[in-house]
Amino acid sequence: MKTHSVRTYKSAEKLAREDQLAWKMAAMATDPVPVDADVAEMIGNRIIDNASVAVASVARRPVASARAQTMAHPYSPGATVFGLPSDKRFSPEWAAWANGVAVRELDYHDTFLAADYSHPGDNIPPVLAVAQHVGRNGQDLIRALAASYEIQVDLVKGICLHEHKIDHIAHLGPSAAGGIGALLNLSTETVYQAIQQALHTTTTTRQSRKGEISSWKAYAPAFAGKMAIEAVDRVMRGEGAPSPAYEGEDGFIAWLLSGPKAEYKVPLPEKGDAKRAIMDTYTKEHSAEYQSQALIDLARRMGPKVGDFAKVKSIVIHTSHHTHYVIGTGANDPQKMDPKASRETLDHSIMYIFAVALQDGGWHHERSYAPERAARPDTVALWHKISTVEDPEWTRRYHSHDPNEKAFGGRVVVTMEDGSTITDELAVADAHPLGARPFARPQYIAKFRTLAEGIVAASEQDRFLEAVENLAKLSDLSALNVTVEAAKLGAPRPTGIFDWK
Repeated sequence: MKTHSVRTYKSAEKLAREDQLAWKMAAMATDPVPVDADVAEMIGNRIIDNASVAVASVARRPVASARAQTMAHPYSPGATVFGLPSDKRFSPEWAAWANGVAVRELDYHDTFLAADYSHPGDNIPPVLAVAQHVGRNGQDLIRALAASYEIQVDLVKGICLHEHKIDHIAHLGPSAAGGIGALLNLSTETVYQAIQQALHTTTTTRQSRKGEISSWKAYAPAFAGKMAIEAVDRVMRGEGAPSPAYEGEDGFIAWLLSGPKAEYKVPLPEKGDAKRAIMDTYTKEHSAEYQSQALIDLARRMGPKVGDFAKVKSIVIHTSHHTHYVIGTGANDPQKMDPKASRETLDHSIMYIFAVALQDGGWHHERSYAPERAARPDTVALWHKISTVEDPEWTRRYHSHDPNEKAFGGRVVVTMEDGSTITDELAVADAHPLGARPFARPQYIAKFRTLAEGIVAASEQDRFLEAVENLAKLSDLSALNVTVEAAKLGAPRPTGIFDWK
C-alpha cells in the first residue's frame, strides 16, 4: 500500500492527471492483478449476505416501489431483479436501483468504519447488474468487486465526509464506477473520467440520515449505483467529467470538505498489489446501525443481571463521538425518543435499540421495530432513561488504525433506584472478525436460510447457495438472482410516471 497526499490545487498549477486521486484509483482498479483466494471467498459471502437481506425486505413498501419503477424498464439482454423470475430482464441501471434498495432497506448487510463509514456491499448490485447485462462470468465479477471494495474502503480510511454533513454515498459512486470499469476492462482514462462523474453526481447531504429519517435512507445508495452505471456509459461514449474533481480549485475538497488548505491521506495498493480491502470489512448479525451491534450483544448479556427493569433509575452508554452524535442523545434529535418514529429513525436510536435488546435478550429485524413494540409503555419508560456520553478513550479506539484495538462498542452503567450499579463493556460485536462468534461461510448461509424462510422455496435457496459456492466457475450470472412466488412480493404499488396509464 502507498499513502497518497490529496489537497486542493489552483487552476494555474495544472495538476497532472496521473497525480490526481481519481486517476490513481482508476489505475488501481484497472490493474489486472489476481484475486487472492480468501478475498474471492469473502466476495461470495457478501453476495449471500446481500441476498439474505434483499429477500427479507422484498415485500416492504420502498423495495416494492423501486421494483415497480424498474419493471417499467424491461430490456434485453438486461439484468435480473430480486424476487422476479430470472428470465425477466431489465435495463441494468434500473435493476441496480431495485436491487440496491432491497439490499439496503433493512440496514442489515456489511459495513466498514474508519475516518468515515460505509456499507461496501452496496457496490454489488450495480456491478452485478452490468455483469449480467454484458454477459460476464464469475471470475470477472470477483475481480470487479475486489476493485470496488478497495476503492470505497480506501476512501473511507482517508476522507471523512460526515463531519461536513456529506452523505457517505459520495464514496460509493466512485467505487461502483471503478468496479464497473474493471469489469468491462476499460482504459484507465475512461475509468478516471467515470469516477469523477460519479463523485460529482452523488455528493449529497447527510439529512437523509438525520431528523425524521425516511425511506430515502435505503434509496440513497441505490441512487449512487445507478448514477455510477450512467456515468460509465456516458464516458464510454466519449464524454468527460469535472476535473480534477477532488483537487480542483472549486472542487470537492475545497468547497465541500475541509477547504483549500486541507490535506487528506488516502492509502491505495501499488501496481501489482492484490486488492484485499474487503477483508477489513464486516457484516451485521443484527438489523440495526453498525455502532449498535456490539451494544445489542452487550444488552443481551446485561439483561439477566439487571433483572427488574422497572427499578432502573438511569442507563448511561459511554461510547465514541460517532455513536454519541449519530445514533445517541448527542444528535439532539427528539425523533430518536419518539414511540411513533419511523423504522428508519428507530434504527438510528441506540436508546431505543438498547432498551428493547435489554428487555428481549436479543434483536429481530421485524418484531423489534413493530409499532406496537415501540409503543409498549414499559419499553418507553426504560428507553427514556437511557442517554449517551462521549468517552475520549472510546473515540480514540473507534479511530485507531490498529485492528486489534479498534472498537465500536462502549461501556454501559446501569444505575438502579436503590443506588446500586451494574457496569459492563464490549468493544466489538460477537459477529466481528475479532468477536466471540466471527462470521464465516456457515454463518452467512445460516443468515440467508433464516431470512429466506417462508419467503424463498427451499429448492430455490439450495440452487442459489450452490451457485455462490461455484462462483469462480459460474458462466451465467443470472444464477445469483433469487426468485420468490408472486404472492410474496407484497401489495401492488400505486402507479407513477414510468407506468402511467
